[in-house]
Amino acid sequence: MAERDVSEVTRGTAMGVAAYLLWGLFPLYFDALRPTGPWEILAHRILWTLVLCGAALVILRDLGWIRPVLRQPRLLAGVTIAALLISTNWIVYIVAVTSGHTSDAALGYFLNPLVTVALGVVVLRERLRPLQWVAVGIGVLAFVYLAVVAGTFPVTALALAFSFGLYGLVKNKVGAHLNALQGLTLETAILAPIAAVVLVGIALWGGGLDFARHGAGHAALLAFAGVATAVPLLLFAAAARRIPLVTVGLIQFATPVMQLLCAVLFLGEHVSPERWIGFGIVWIALLLLTADTVITLRRARSGRLAA
Repeated sequence: MAERDVSEVTRGTAMGVAAYLLWGLFPLYFDALRPTGPWEILAHRILWTLVLCGAALVILRDLGWIRPVLRQPRLLAGVTIAALLISTNWIVYIVAVTSGHTSDAALGYFLNPLVTVALGVVVLRERLRPLQWVAVGIGVLAFVYLAVVAGTFPVTALALAFSFGLYGLVKNKVGAHLNALQGLTLETAILAPIAAVVLVGIALWGGGLDFARHGAGHAALLAFAGVATAVPLLLFAAAARRIPLVTVGLIQFATPVMQLLCAVLFLGEHVSPERWIGFGIVWIALLLLTADTVITLRRARSGRLAA
């Protein structure tokens, strides 16, 4: 491998690790936003992200794509669906963290790779390899165990896994037309009117806005939601262009592991023995999924070398 390629992979790996570590610290950030309600947090997250992304586009002089995109109804429809899916993911996650259910959110992101594979079969008619089938089967077993034996139907975890999995599916269709910054700008621009209505509703009928009610520090934390949203996403996008898929797959598990650790060590959440067993079953499925990815890539590389 050329020295430049090695340097690019090293930079990409560092960016990917940084992105997933930042996402892993999200529980501590959103917990720090209390007592602000989840809907106000969501609205601030959308609006401040739009402000940050808009400023970045102006600085980069990258505005020429806007007018052509507005002339493509099908693309706009796809981006709108993606925006609604990611906002659903955001609100479910914020509610989970601020209500003391961060471990449920962590489970959702552990389940996400399995849900993504399952969506590939159902929606895209993809054919799974044997190890992938085994991994999905074990994932279903984990779901049944958590719902029946542990007595806790994982609504939050499933909502997060499916909303993010479907978001990835839609982005896969529209992503070729927009880069990460452009896509996030357009998604938040679509959501901005809804966010504004939410803030007006809270101000008039929800007891008033919390912004600036708890001091400048708390207001700054709410405004920081734009940075917290955009920076890890852009780091991930830059990493994904530089590193192999298997590397992305391996480091992505850092996020739910950190979220689970934050829940137990810092937020005082109790995880029952039954839930730990459920987590363990999911981890077995993820190990099989990772092993299948590694084996497949090695075979493909060997085939290229042989050719």
